[in-house]
Amino acid sequence: VVIADKKLTEVVPLYKDSSADLLLPSTQFDMYSAENAGLIKFDFLGLKTLTVINKTQRLIRKKNKEFKIENIDYEDQKVFDLLSSGYTVGLFQLESSGMREALINMKPNHLEDIIALVALYRPGPMSNIPTYNNCKHGKENPDYLHPLLEEILKPTYGVIIYQEQVMQIAQKLSGFTAGEADILRRAMGKKKRAELEKQKQRFIEGAEKKGIKKEIAAGIFLKIEPFAEYGFNKSHAAAYAIIAYQTAYLKTYFPNEFFAASMTMDISNQNKLSEFYEELKRLNIKIIRPDINECFADFKSSENKFYYALGSIKNVGFEAISNIVNERIKNGSFKSINDFIKRVDPKNINKLQLEGLVKSGAFDKINDNRQSLFKSIPNLILKSKNIFENKLANQIDLFEVNDSENKNEDNLISKIKDWEFEDRLSKEFEAIGFFISDHPINQYKEIFNDYKIIDYKNFLKNDSTKQCNVAATLLKVQERKTSKGNPYAVIKLTDLSSVFEIFIFSEILQSNRNILLEGNSLLITLNKNFSEDENRFKRINVNKIIMLKELINKPISKLELSFNNIEKISQLNLPDIQGKTDVTLKYASNEKEYTFKLKKNRNVDIDLLNLIKKEGFLTKIN
Repeated sequence: VVIADKKLTEVVPLYKDSSADLLLPSTQFDMYSAENAGLIKFDFLGLKTLTVINKTQRLIRKKNKEFKIENIDYEDQKVFDLLSSGYTVGLFQLESSGMREALINMKPNHLEDIIALVALYRPGPMSNIPTYNNCKHGKENPDYLHPLLEEILKPTYGVIIYQEQVMQIAQKLSGFTAGEADILRRAMGKKKRAELEKQKQRFIEGAEKKGIKKEIAAGIFLKIEPFAEYGFNKSHAAAYAIIAYQTAYLKTYFPNEFFAASMTMDISNQNKLSEFYEELKRLNIKIIRPDINECFADFKSSENKFYYALGSIKNVGFEAISNIVNERIKNGSFKSINDFIKRVDPKNINKLQLEGLVKSGAFDKINDNRQSLFKSIPNLILKSKNIFENKLANQIDLFEVNDSENKNEDNLISKIKDWEFEDRLSKEFEAIGFFISDHPINQYKEIFNDYKIIDYKNFLKNDSTKQCNVAATLLKVQERKTSKGNPYAVIKLTDLSSVFEIFIFSEILQSNRNILLEGNSLLITLNKNFSEDENRFKRINVNKIIMLKELINKPISKLELSFNNIEKISQLNLPDIQGKTDVTLKYASNEKEYTFKLKKNRNVDIDLLNLIKKEGFLTKIN
């Protein structure tokens, strides 16, 4: 391979880069060599979203044969309402938290707004998003630089966003031809100083011929130069914005089909599936969790149901589970574990595949003792192979279990107790990547009021709440170091409302590293750190972390009971047993409040506390 280059007088020696599998020059040469040689660079972008749109369209056509994505209304207010809400999970280019905030502030109502945002949301031009939004909503007046440029800059409220605008300005203000304007654009974008100085002189001279003073022309040039350095190609932004709008349209009107297609495309990405799953719950779409008799290899939906994909379960091969599903569709539901073993080809049920299906709960409606099934997997595999070999040999297994005769499946299934609640969910998490049948935090809901625990999402939304306790289960810990070498961590958590991430800095990280383990349920005290010059918080700080299990088991040190009916005191079930709990009674009557303290400390645990609550006492604990 030889690189043609006018500046090179000899053939450039090449080496093979094993990581890129490309032939590359072994010496440095000018970055514009290929361009100067007359070669053209092409960027080929493979967009997964185009496949998602196509898959969604095919699903929609099963109920609406006339549907075509090309014919949708690009000025649909419902779609813009969705975009303005910031609920953009699954939408092309618009999913990031920064994009969501920008959309909420922008409140787009035209496709032009989405085109502008796609172009602006990059390092550099991003600082112009507030100006665009403020001008759009009348909080600021647009600066058009010169009356002649108002027509060009009006669609973007005076903000130069696109390369095409830079070219139009040169043509309108200085009489550049289209070719000359493109040379100016490239000189500005690639910061070719020598070429830029030539173009600046040409720009000023052209403006002077149109009656614009030299100083004004030079000033305008200096103002457009920074914009041109990071100006975006509008045709590129428009194409991306159309795809983004199409995904928003599909999510607005066909959420079941859209998420079935999106999740199938990300079937092996459990982190992404977790985000989609939370969004399905938010949209109140009924989800059929993994079920060997209802679900399919990929994600599917009907009018009222969304079927979770068996093929997304860890270690469950897509081809193998497809064969199992085809057997079910052809010959009916599996009536029992024995029925499943007899009908499924052994090559489709190895140890890891069965473990994944059991841990995910796919067999719950046949046999809901997951640990019993899990421990029986070697028996099940051996039985399956025996049945298959007997069929090949055309023999009858004299010891084959008959479902009608032995529904308990004594010969196959171990007789042991099921996993405890947390273990059951932990195994489910291993298989699916998140919690689907239940949530570990649900077992602690009874103490939420006592410890003033709220959802993380509500904490973020409520500006008046500066500090709070959240209860969440730890999903992932990523330790990093600052530029000074101090450790910190980004932890991913899930509570009953959402999945979220928070930062933990050195001191808190070091003192809590032993409990920051995936799967642990924690009580975390958070507070908002507000900026001095703005009335909004800069970041969330972690003050304290405690294991929720410790709170349940920890003795209650102080208990305050409030009541306003003196007869209630006779209903108080507080055993006269010496303990560690300091008990105070507060009685309110006729606008007066009386406080009594028991002389002897009592033994109050969570179970007794719940009983006291049921008797109608208001409780406050420490």
